Amino acid sequence: MLRRCLRDAWKVHNNGYLHGKGPGACKSYTGWASRRGTLRQIERVSNSEALVPSAVGAFKRNIRCMSLQMGSNAVCQKGNLSPQMSLQRSFSSNADLPPHQEIGMPSLSPTMSEGNIARWIKKEGDKVSPGEVLCEVETDKATVEMECMEEGYIAKIIHGDGAQGIKVGEVIAILVEDEEDIAKLKDYTPSKADGAASESKKPSEPSPLEKETVQPPVSQPEPKISKPTQGSPAEDRVFASPLARKLAEDHNVPLSSIKGTGPDGRIVKADIEDYLASQGKEAPVAERRAAQGVGLDYLDIPHTQIRKVTAARLLMSKQTIPHYYLTVDTCVDKLMELRNKLNSIQEASGGKRISVNDLVIKAAALALKKVPQCNSSWTNDYIRQYHNVNINVAVQTENGLYVPVVRDADKKGLSKIAEEVKQLAQKARENSLKPEDYEGGTFTVSNLGGPFGIRQFCAIINPPQAAILAVGAAEKRVVPGAGPDEFKFASLMSVTLSCDHRVIDGAIGAEWLKAFKGYIENPESMML
Repeated sequence: MLRRCLRDAWKVHNNGYLHGKGPGACKSYTGWASRRGTLRQIERVSNSEALVPSAVGAFKRNIRCMSLQMGSNAVCQKGNLSPQMSLQRSFSSNADLPPHQEIGMPSLSPTMSEGNIARWIKKEGDKVSPGEVLCEVETDKATVEMECMEEGYIAKIIHGDGAQGIKVGEVIAILVEDEEDIAKLKDYTPSKADGAASESKKPSEPSPLEKETVQPPVSQPEPKISKPTQGSPAEDRVFASPLARKLAEDHNVPLSSIKGTGPDGRIVKADIEDYLASQGKEAPVAERRAAQGVGLDYLDIPHTQIRKVTAARLLMSKQTIPHYYLTVDTCVDKLMELRNKLNSIQEASGGKRISVNDLVIKAAALALKKVPQCNSSWTNDYIRQYHNVNINVAVQTENGLYVPVVRDADKKGLSKIAEEVKQLAQKARENSLKPEDYEGGTFTVSNLGGPFGIRQFCAIINPPQAAILAVGAAEKRVVPGAGPDEFKFASLMSVTLSCDHRVIDGAIGAEWLKAFKGYIENPESMML
């Protein structure tokens, strides 16, 4: 089948990226084929073949195009160019409406299934151009700017500022080419997906038949229920199921006061529950209120998108990953001396101050290079061992917990690590992290010691990683000296390594901690 795209179709060039529309697009004859989740488009405009990869942006197009088949014109729809694309664009063929595009909620992270509209940068009636920011979308990871992909006017905003729980692909705005078409779409309502519409129709179609077949047997139980009540030979005998009798005894309910709805008027569990709900409800409620306290004040705080995703991932981690924990105390006296010297140099040169956490990140990265088994992930078929050492750093904000990533931390100097960590932490607090700022980590460091003074804790592994390091506070302790009766003071910092036992055996985890401790207690070795 040959399809002639409408004048608003996008051309695909040899570089594989969506690139501009033009007069050639309306003359292009396009063939589509699917191979391993990607689509290959062959255009006769330039006699070239272009592959549309799944990583081309975060957009999804649904193109309504004209089908030329057997000399007749028919309207068809072609969609889902890529699993990763999510910006939905539909070109209307309705004679009552001008040509328009439906902009859908984009998928801005691999785990995103729904998002929230933080705020619209553009308003209804505004002219937009490719690359301009339309709105800010709150994903499961951060708040990301959503850019426009082509020129036009915003005719209508379907979901306004603060809209929550918008599914990926759901229409959020309507775009038109001509300004005079804005008023024509004032009352436009996007139609539901074909699949949803068909699903809703299917159960509704047989309902009349079901009613015809179901109604006769429904009328039959009524005379059955009345028979034992009207003509019961033994009034002192009540028919009830064992479970109903037990429930009645527990709540001191006389069976003679209940009319059964079971077979032949038998009293069933549901009859007892209905009786308790209708007649015996006031006393239990009063008892519960007295026990719970009537005068409690509370505030219900709605879940943010990141809070819901964090909760789901941590729950999944604790339920599916076999955690075990290894703790060691490290002497940080030499580390603090080196830090003071380096900060003196940094201040003189105008650089960022180096924190203890920056040194911990560097030591952890070097230890991962020495013990690469800890720089791995579990899959059902194999253990994936990473060559890159990308350290996620836990950052607590008012909006929730973020874990921005320092890439190739083993290859970077301390000043570079310090600069990146401060920049990423600031972006996390401003809720402006981009996907590349937090994706691709292979190991996580969580520090509650420096900011909060926590001595020691156990962290939950951040899947799909296999380990996370929990860093406690450094504190002065009395330790044995050189002689048998000698003692001295030393600054010790407790660290706990949480490991996935499917990937990291106990001896391997201990080997990693030994390497990490060596770098912390001899920090000069990190400079080699």
